[in-house]
Amino acid sequence: MCGRFAIYSRFTKLGYQLDLDLDLPPRYNVAPSQSIPIIRSAEAGGYEVVDAHWGLIPFWAKDRKIGYSTINARAETVAEKPAFRAAFKQRRCLIPASGLYEWQDTGGARKQPWFITDAAGDGLAFAGLWERWTDPATGELLDSCSIIVGAANDLVRPIHDRLACILPPEHYRDWLALDAPPPLLHSLLEPCPSEWLRAWPVSPAVGNVRNAGPDLVAPLSGA
Repeated sequence: MCGRFAIYSRFTKLGYQLDLDLDLPPRYNVAPSQSIPIIRSAEAGGYEVVDAHWGLIPFWAKDRKIGYSTINARAETVAEKPAFRAAFKQRRCLIPASGLYEWQDTGGARKQPWFITDAAGDGLAFAGLWERWTDPATGELLDSCSIIVGAANDLVRPIHDRLACILPPEHYRDWLALDAPPPLLHSLLEPCPSEWLRAWPVSPAVGNVRNAGPDLVAPLSGA
């Protein structure tokens, strides 16, 4: 799963591909239930960056509590699961990230967190879904999102068996296109090449969401 990530890159390649200015405030410990930036097709054409609640709330949900269990959608079942299938057909998005954290089971009492980032240092785009939900009690509109996760690649597999689906820049627009054919969409959810990424162990401090400094992504001393 993908339960924590960081945002601090310039995202020049992502901005160039979609003609967007992605000057995003740095955040080093992004956690579920927080508001995060997503990129989606705009109604007037082109693309837009908006904030969305991390934890997708289907349009048919009675309350927002379902969002606690929908921070991730499995690539293998995203097209069929009731919570995600409508969004997969019509409301796909990109989620800009500089990297993500995964926890490695080392056999001890505490798992070791690792930071996984792009080799080029320009940032990544996760495959995501978004939904718009209306609170039946108040009429409030809330946009929410989920990160799609699939099998890990060779680099990440020793750390964790799952990895956020990272999209190739040449297919950013394809992922957002409303008329994208399902076979193409599913092909984009395959594990990204290992050479795209770098990884190193980091401080267990990232496990506390109140910790938020750039030191969280620094390699663990002695690693």
